[in-house]
Amino acid sequence: MANQNNHKNFTYAIIGSGALGGLYGGMLANAGFEVHFLLHRDFEHVQENGFQVESHWGDFHLPAASIADRIHASPETMPACDVTIIGLKTTNNHLLSTLLPAPTADGGVVLVLQNGLGIESDAAAVVNQIGNQSNEASRVLTGCCFLCSNKIAPGHIRHLDQGRIVFGDWQDCDGLQRSEESKKTSLDRPKSISPIAKQIEADFHAAGIEAQTTDDMLLTRWRKLLWNIPFNGLSVILNASSKELIDDEDAARLARLLMLEVQRGAAACGVTIPDEMIEKTLEVTRTMVPYDSSMRLDYLANRPMEIESLFWAPVHAAANAGCEMPMTRALALQLGFLQRR
Repeated sequence: MANQNNHKNFTYAIIGSGALGGLYGGMLANAGFEVHFLLHRDFEHVQENGFQVESHWGDFHLPAASIADRIHASPETMPACDVTIIGLKTTNNHLLSTLLPAPTADGGVVLVLQNGLGIESDAAAVVNQIGNQSNEASRVLTGCCFLCSNKIAPGHIRHLDQGRIVFGDWQDCDGLQRSEESKKTSLDRPKSISPIAKQIEADFHAAGIEAQTTDDMLLTRWRKLLWNIPFNGLSVILNASSKELIDDEDAARLARLLMLEVQRGAAACGVTIPDEMIEKTLEVTRTMVPYDSSMRLDYLANRPMEIESLFWAPVHAAANAGCEMPMTRALALQLGFLQRR
């Protein structure tokens, strides 16, 4: 890995170069960082035309010639990098054992930028096997992206709104709920953010990416579920965009009830979500640009939806802590029916 003492720029690998990976990887590359992109259906298009990014942070184009040796149709051709960013949907995590060995071969870390709860162990199991280390958590960082972005065509990303990444070291080994001891100490424990995480944060800032490190990713993940569970789920069930949902009195009331249930589930798992966070999340949704959730886009395109990580994982975590989430469970069952049909 890059030497932490002389502050050399990290090199980056992007696994999943779509709405998320294409945006953040593209911004890093546009800022001069060495970034390697793994592409599938878009490879030939990007090879000929490069990447086009439209962003409310500023539009840019990565010419094909500038990234010719940094786009890859197969993970086997990717070089070992300091940081491998996973931007795939969790429905593709079964592919990680094939996708991660090459870019993480020299001990590089993995930054998991995926939605849901308890999703880090899939990547950790792979890098731990590659590195033959006893503590796979030391090579895994995890983050949530508060982002409105779509891939609208091959190699073409449209970033509509938001964009902040909150990330940190993977410290909660099960990623689901706090132990009884950590519940007692979580409020007054000292901040603990690794030098690697801090350098990644600095690299993101240098590329114009809004990023923030945290020592409490479990809280961050439950806060993201505060939006994802109601607005991803209802967008599919009610066939509506975020604006249509928030502008309708009954749909907005239903979203609030789901948020209150997420708040209770989080509390059972040792995570406190303040009441004002619910109001803030609703207000942000009212003011964001009209946006189709990633789950709705997946459903409309007949792609698998992230039902397990976004709905069943928090339902089971809360149930194991003695709290039922019946509305979220009902959403998961309905989504499962729609997906099978």
